[in-house]
Amino acid sequence: MIAISKKDTFIFTCHPGVPCFNECCRNLTQFLYPYDILRLTNHLKVHTSTFLEQYTSCHTGPASGLPVVTLRPQPGTDQICPFVSKEGCRVYPNRPSACRIYPLARAISQNRKTGRIREHFALLEEPHCRGREDGQTRTVDQWIVGQQLEEYNQANDRMIALISHKNQHHPGPLSMANARMFYLACYDFDTFRENILENGWLDEGELDPEIRAKIAKDDSFLLQFGMDWIQQNIMAE
Repeated sequence: MIAISKKDTFIFTCHPGVPCFNECCRNLTQFLYPYDILRLTNHLKVHTSTFLEQYTSCHTGPASGLPVVTLRPQPGTDQICPFVSKEGCRVYPNRPSACRIYPLARAISQNRKTGRIREHFALLEEPHCRGREDGQTRTVDQWIVGQQLEEYNQANDRMIALISHKNQHHPGPLSMANARMFYLACYDFDTFRENILENGWLDEGELDPEIRAKIAKDDSFLLQFGMDWIQQNIMAE
């Protein structure tokens, strides 16, 4: 991993003509952010609980004690992504952020006094990758725009902030009940929505009618609402 700034350039290309095509889609542990799941479930037109059961595994983060979701590899393979085919990615328009940003890696740090977020980038030089040999020269900024990462990064940073808040103010594992609520609100948000709108988890008087309408129709709003609700109600305990 080589540190790189947003204005620095790098060479990279990926298409079926590159000798290593699809090699980066195997032998990996693919973590999913909530926004990745939102985009994938909308692409596949499936309920979040169906997606999670069919395509993912859930673990407990050793540092945070929070549920962590990873893609489950295809059976009988060497850790091949469930969405890759010989022709390439079957969910390419809505592929996860980790796939979009490759061959870069991104981390953030936040100033606790000002709340300002600082981005840090690194260029990954893996032995199998031939995309660095002959490709287009771009800056990191150009890559982020071209891969449509701004919306992903904004949503992912909210999740990182939620985890950071938990680690600072509520160290240690959550109770089983609260861990389940975290999982529903952040990952199985279709079920979270149903429990709010149909099963009476929140009294109608607790929700402004406009917010209730957005929860019913706007997945991005629902995800933001769920993370805010977790921070205010679960992590405040």
